[in-house]
Amino acid sequence: MVAQLDTLREGIRGTVTGPDDEGYDDARQVRNGMIDKRPAVIVQPVNAGDVMTAVRFAVDNDLTVAIRGGGHSVPGFGTCDGGVVVDMSAMRGVRVDPLTHTARVSGGATWGDLNSAAYPFGLATTGGIISTTGVGGLTLGGGIGYLARGLGLALDNLLSADVVTGDGTFHVASDKDDADLFWAIRGGGGNFGVVTSFEFRLSPVKDVYGGPMFYELDKAGDLFRLYRELITDAPEQFGGFPAYQIAPPLPFIPEDRHGEPLALMVTCWSGDLDKGEKMLQPFRDLAPRVAEGVGAMPYPALNSAFDALYPSGLRHYWKANFVKELTDDAIAAHIEHGSKVPELTTTMHIYPINGACHRVAPESTAFAYRDASFATVIAGMWPNAEDDERNTTWVREYYEATSPHSEEGGYINFMAEDDQGRIRANYRENYDRLAQIKTTYDPANLFRHNQNIQPA
Repeated sequence: MVAQLDTLREGIRGTVTGPDDEGYDDARQVRNGMIDKRPAVIVQPVNAGDVMTAVRFAVDNDLTVAIRGGGHSVPGFGTCDGGVVVDMSAMRGVRVDPLTHTARVSGGATWGDLNSAAYPFGLATTGGIISTTGVGGLTLGGGIGYLARGLGLALDNLLSADVVTGDGTFHVASDKDDADLFWAIRGGGGNFGVVTSFEFRLSPVKDVYGGPMFYELDKAGDLFRLYRELITDAPEQFGGFPAYQIAPPLPFIPEDRHGEPLALMVTCWSGDLDKGEKMLQPFRDLAPRVAEGVGAMPYPALNSAFDALYPSGLRHYWKANFVKELTDDAIAAHIEHGSKVPELTTTMHIYPINGACHRVAPESTAFAYRDASFATVIAGMWPNAEDDERNTTWVREYYEATSPHSEEGGYINFMAEDDQGRIRANYRENYDRLAQIKTTYDPANLFRHNQNIQPA
């Protein structure tokens, strides 16, 4: 393989790192500390040509390809044993066009990169809630975030994408060209190729009013019921989610409450700022808050507010489901299990995906659950290996208790490696078409380090 890697280096403008090279152990790391894979080579491209060369190298040498954007994949799909890792982290450019309200975003950019480039123009699009998350992975799986009720999912704002497919060829996918490929990548994850560039529609969003509100645990049921009622027909500029969280050592939280499990409402109002306080008043009227970090702030500040809580190296195990209705029985299950949240960095969120998300037909993109109102994630994250069993058990038991009150499928960006058996359920009636498109663009299943769609 040494000779092959030397040949590969001759055709790559970026960096090629093999097992014998200095920096290999650093280059192979991903964010989930439970993942320890040894790729045959890690290619860090700087342009689409490098990506094409890396993919062709994999095909010629009968190797699989793992695609790493922000590296946030919970199952560690951004790496592999004995294959080619295409690490997009050197391709992070963002160009905003204020005249057309669009942005051209390179395949390795993070949401922090996009937000910081768009904010001076007073523009944004739906991203996640952690700014270090890769734009690519989040968008290809769906793209749920604070702005989804008003703007739709991230993939609903995607206008075109540059894609290197399983034979190493380059495609510009849109509604007009390679339309099947464009349909499939909007929700189908990394199954169809390496996206080297995204073109997004941006919308006028600059400063927002919001932040976290912490409540005593015994107010969680009241919080969930209020949220369930308000989110049904709240103005679409309102986004946010209820959660469970052990109180972190933040300045606005009383020191004597640090380390205690609390109920939490994270709020975001992206409409006129002078209406923000009125929009959040029902949550203030609900009960006295243990702590509150709410106010007007730049949208990028809210999108990055939780970054420090989730550094690279934590151990991850997550479960997820879509939910049509947050029933009383579901709330009871959340109260029973969420109140036992075991770690400062572990949490549960219930994201709203109604509003603009519901105005897209389920067959219009690969994202099938347009009738779901919520996406629930039970996100176990902890620092120490000796706590693996305790934390994974909490996630599984919580998931098993809430599943009977949820849909069969869930959001693929929140899925664990042991969720491969749920692939068809995640895509419902769209699965067969995805499998056919997979056969066209990746018949050998070169891109199988993902929530994998098998070629038909």
